[in-house]
Amino acid sequence: MLNFEFYSPTRLIFGKGTADQIGAHIAPLAKKVLVHYGSDRIEKNGLLARITDSLAAAGVSSVALGGVRPNPDVELVRQGVELARREGVELVLCVGGGSVIDSGKGIALGLKNPDADLWEVYEKNLDTAGAYPVACVLTFPAAGSESSNSTVLSNYQLQKKCGYNREYNRPLLAVIDPTLFESIPKFQIAAGVADMMSHIFERYFSNTEHTELVDSLAEATLRTLIAFGPKVVEDPTDYDAWCQIALAGNIAHNNLLGVGREQDWACHRLDHELTARFGVTHGAGLAVLTPAWMRHVWRVNPKRFYDFAVRIMGEEEQPQAVAATIESGVSALETFFSRLGLPSRLSKLGVDAAQIPDIARVVTHAPDGSDRPLGVLKKIYEADAAAIYRRAI
Repeated sequence: MLNFEFYSPTRLIFGKGTADQIGAHIAPLAKKVLVHYGSDRIEKNGLLARITDSLAAAGVSSVALGGVRPNPDVELVRQGVELARREGVELVLCVGGGSVIDSGKGIALGLKNPDADLWEVYEKNLDTAGAYPVACVLTFPAAGSESSNSTVLSNYQLQKKCGYNREYNRPLLAVIDPTLFESIPKFQIAAGVADMMSHIFERYFSNTEHTELVDSLAEATLRTLIAFGPKVVEDPTDYDAWCQIALAGNIAHNNLLGVGREQDWACHRLDHELTARFGVTHGAGLAVLTPAWMRHVWRVNPKRFYDFAVRIMGEEEQPQAVAATIESGVSALETFFSRLGLPSRLSKLGVDAAQIPDIARVVTHAPDGSDRPLGVLKKIYEADAAAIYRRAI
């Protein structure tokens, strides 16, 4: 196990009715907030009014900015920075899922660094002076952004998508009320479960040895997602199943499952390029790319992938047939994603096979043209990326 620091300052407020208590929790933190959200769904279902009423009752004034799209746009973030600065906002309150929270984190970052170009900060991974505080009311558990240190933005003019990881990105508090998840479309639920699983896979598939405790926690969380994911897809009103999924999604990305070891993140980087170019739903893209990546890299660390097949996917132990057991495990993962209703090929997600050579080149090179391979378990260079995309197309 490697040396590590683990920092998780996010206060989780979990359960039925907790969204209506948000004002009392925000009042000690700020007197004026920006309520940031996505579609008009929360206007129509009354959640936005419930949030602003709770804030007002606690003496907190607010200004609102909606319009966050999936794979949030840096241009809306810039608008949010200007609005929040003009209104004297002290905290960004995100009401939504990962895209809204990532967008809100970008606004908080821009508020703290008024002279910085936000896209340059993300693209070049520049250090900054920190960020304004963020809180959130989660309406879609998937990305884990409600307690993670990461934020991801897209630049649609440049067709690029970049992440920015700093500990000051972590929200101060997150309200997780599973009753808010009942109206999520089934395809989005399925993609969210795949995203949660990928957050764990990116940490679990590591060459670092002697991480038995963290491995066991990761395996248990993945088994929970496999057990309860189909239940929330089949019945989005299943509160008890949502409780398991929501907590698993939070643990999947607060980095508890990644401490003490190298992490990979190749699949996320491969998928970011697809979401930027083709608007691929993030979790759906990961559900296709992950099995293709597994088949490309497993020979680097067969034991890890054998453990995955046996401990997570429930394959029978066959020490004399390691390769066959691994293949059965990968096939079982594909079957699980299909059971959720997710496609098994990138072509079904609108990815143009003719662009694979260019995508592979862009994703594995720095802007100056030098090699910038992906991943840690196995370095993914241009030829590797192209092979994975072709396998997945």
